[in-house]
Amino acid sequence: MARYTKAQLEKIVFTQLENLEAMNDLLKIMKLQNDLITNANQKLSDEIKDFKETFVKYPTALQRKKN
Repeated sequence: MARYTKAQLEKIVFTQLENLEAMNDLLKIMKLQNDLITNANQKLSDEIKDFKETFVKYPTALQRKKN
């Protein structure tokens, strides 16, 4: 069993705390990026919907045969 001094344990704990804070910062960045992607996807979906509503369908040869 390894024995650590108080100073060594404090160093380990503070290093772990720094790592947790760094991971928390990364999670915040990822959440922001996810929100930006979600917003971009929604805008794109809305634009596609608007385009489909204004898009004029031209008759194709198959549609002419049915008539």
